[in-house]
Amino acid sequence: NEDELKALYQVKSINDGLHRLREDCEFAAVTRNEHGSVVIDGDEVVIIDAEPVDSVVDATGAGDMYASGFLYGFVRGKPIEQCGKIGSIVASEVITHMGPRPLVPLTTVVPTHLRD
Repeated sequence: NEDELKALYQVKSINDGLHRLREDCEFAAVTRNEHGSVVIDGDEVVIIDAEPVDSVVDATGAGDMYASGFLYGFVRGKPIEQCGKIGSIVASEVITHMGPRPLVPLTTVVPTHLRD
């Protein structure tokens, strides 16, 4: 996530952290809470919007859910933008209640066109 990225590289801004990350990694995703996420794929930097929620109750598990949603799309050959969108959608489900696990099957929150 953004805070861990800045701590890792001992920088104050997300842009400085991303610049350093791009020197070390060809592929990475950085979550940014309500600011969505940033995915680095070679020379491409993809900005993913956060999925809107009425209120954040508990962020526990949000990063893990984002990663699982992103990887779900990635292993199915989805474009990076769609992988990030799936990650944002499933992360948004888990932050709306207490606890790190989804309360509903994730297939009910991810639109069909992103699953197929």
